[in-house]
Amino acid sequence: MTSTSPTAAPVGRDELDQVVRGEHGHPHAVLGPHVHEGAVTVRVLKPLASSVVVRHGGTETRLEHEYEGIWVGVLPVSDVPDYRLAVSYDTTTIELDDPYRFLPTLGEVDLHLINEGRHEDLWKVLGARVHRYDAGVTGTAFAVWAPSARAVRLKGDFNSWDGREHPMRQLGTSGVWELFVPDIGSGTSYKYAVLGADGEWREKADPMAEWAEVPAQTASRVWESSYTWGDDAWMTERAARQPVAAPMSIYEMHLASWKKHPDGRFWSWSEMADDLVPYLADLGFTHVELMPVMQHPFGGSWGYHVTSYFAPDSRFGDPDGFRLLVDRLHQAGIGVILDWVPGHFATDPWALANFDGTPLYEDPNPQRGWHKEWGSHIFNFGRREVRNFLYANALYWLEEFHADGLRVDGVASMLYLDYAREEGEWSPNIHGGHENLEAVQFLQEMNATVYKRVPGITTIAEESTSWPGVTKPTANDGLGFGFKWNMGWMHDSLDYMAHEPVHRAHHHGEMTFSLVYAWSENYVLPISHDEVVHGKGSLLRKMPGDRWQQLANLRAYLAFMWAHPGKQLLFMGVELGQESEWAEARELDWWLLDHPEHQGVHSLVRDLNTAYSSSPALWALDHEPAGFQWIDANDAGRNVYSFIRRSGDGEADVVCVSNFASVPHEGYRLGLPATGVWEELVNTDAETYTGSGVGNLGAVTAVAGEHVGQPAYADITVPPLATVWFRRRG
Repeated sequence: MTSTSPTAAPVGRDELDQVVRGEHGHPHAVLGPHVHEGAVTVRVLKPLASSVVVRHGGTETRLEHEYEGIWVGVLPVSDVPDYRLAVSYDTTTIELDDPYRFLPTLGEVDLHLINEGRHEDLWKVLGARVHRYDAGVTGTAFAVWAPSARAVRLKGDFNSWDGREHPMRQLGTSGVWELFVPDIGSGTSYKYAVLGADGEWREKADPMAEWAEVPAQTASRVWESSYTWGDDAWMTERAARQPVAAPMSIYEMHLASWKKHPDGRFWSWSEMADDLVPYLADLGFTHVELMPVMQHPFGGSWGYHVTSYFAPDSRFGDPDGFRLLVDRLHQAGIGVILDWVPGHFATDPWALANFDGTPLYEDPNPQRGWHKEWGSHIFNFGRREVRNFLYANALYWLEEFHADGLRVDGVASMLYLDYAREEGEWSPNIHGGHENLEAVQFLQEMNATVYKRVPGITTIAEESTSWPGVTKPTANDGLGFGFKWNMGWMHDSLDYMAHEPVHRAHHHGEMTFSLVYAWSENYVLPISHDEVVHGKGSLLRKMPGDRWQQLANLRAYLAFMWAHPGKQLLFMGVELGQESEWAEARELDWWLLDHPEHQGVHSLVRDLNTAYSSSPALWALDHEPAGFQWIDANDAGRNVYSFIRRSGDGEADVVCVSNFASVPHEGYRLGLPATGVWEELVNTDAETYTGSGVGNLGAVTAVAGEHVGQPAYADITVPPLATVWFRRRG
């Protein structure tokens, strides 16, 4: 008998043509090794190669060119061996591994959870992940969700941006496309070429990329973290913390415009860590809130038009640089809150928009999927995979980067179908109302998930309406946030402060109304970037009067704010007494600190934070009526407000007296909750802050006798345009 040599596993010309065109949904069925007739057929797609050789077991098998860049050959072995490819291009030969000989890097459970919208660790299975096989092969596993795509190719600096060499396979009916590429790792730039349902090829950045090129470049980059954290003590303490009953004094900042190099370059993450951390520690802020650090192409959006939700802004360096900044803040005792934008996303054609030729991430209904006010796409909250993408993203920042909280932007725009829409531009929900029920479901899912998985963190809603139960637990049908921005307090108090002192008596209730609803939610008092931009002027310039009066008003207002129930948030620059409104293109006016009056505001903010953090009465019962009592809310004629803050655990009470008149009040009888010596804890009119120095020589003595419902009183001097805090000496 004569034996015949095994032949190559047959593949029809039409199927080969699909692979060449990049339109084959399962290229691994054609490419790579396949056992056939007791031997192994190997097909390789190398359109520009002059020859391809398979090296295995000390031997070589030369492949023949079969069709349009596809090379084929038969290895005379019965099982698939460990092999490498020697690919020649004219005079250059490159040895590499074959991407099409590896099994999928996602399992059936992963795919099931992705389809169910319940994969909480989504970033660990999608995107670009450096992967190591037991055989010693290292490379990067790429996986992208594009359920309506007809085909997906991978292109990058590893294949000269020629996606023909790396068609991806679709994993069953999951909508996930996957490919493992050996021998590439951290720093590799790449994109997906997606053949959409409409027959059009699009180059797309990876929705799950953990790093991106510096704008105006738009590719994604592979990243494998090698960072070793040093904040174990902080993380252990955080897990046991209840933020609502802890001090929270937040410094909100825009990283790109806090400080810049003289030539306009951004500071790096490490430079920020060297300078920002000691600055905030010296000022005594308990937290810093960073305006969005997620990758965004247009700096003028301040980060609110995101293109890569899982990638820290590459303008400042790599992802481990951001880890360093967070770590150093934690080691200095400062929590990190990140602005997060799940309500809408950027329209850039290379990012999420129309990702697979269909409205994949955005709502396909233009009445729900387009944000008129911001010119951006709105996520499809009715699609479970999209909700999964978003709440997994929240977990990613909290777990991978140790963030302590997320301030969720634009919650009001998410909750209402008629937000920023005229009659006829929106349709009611199934119950006939204007509530976006799918967005409500997403917010509840997100909050329930992050609080379950990451104890001690908090979420904060920027929500400006009277939506009930924003900070009520999801188990009680609330939205489940930890805090809500108190926009009503902000508007009312700034309106009051804008009046000349002589007119403030007629607007007295603007400063007391917030106490009517102060415990309906857990509140943060926000003086944010939105109040000092777009022609609104700086906080200092909102104050009436001459320069001395403006500064005095500002100091009095800040001390009133710090004593008011709720956590505090102050935008960068206010602590300098910034005169010009904020502009993201330039740094803060640091030269102001060369002037004593601005140094005075800076020193006051430091002293407010010190006194605040050391006085549980000012924060322990922020969320309960028992933590607050008016002494006199009705002294409109003298523009004076006085109240008591209590901790409820035996710690000393703090009494706050604010005089928003331009004259002092001598012999002002102040009702107090106990007799004894009450120290002046803060006096914003002190000479050290460049005030007029009016005060009570550091303390007053309360004597027994009922006054305005209090069992004791003291006759005090209340400085002009000033706030004074008193704390009873133990």
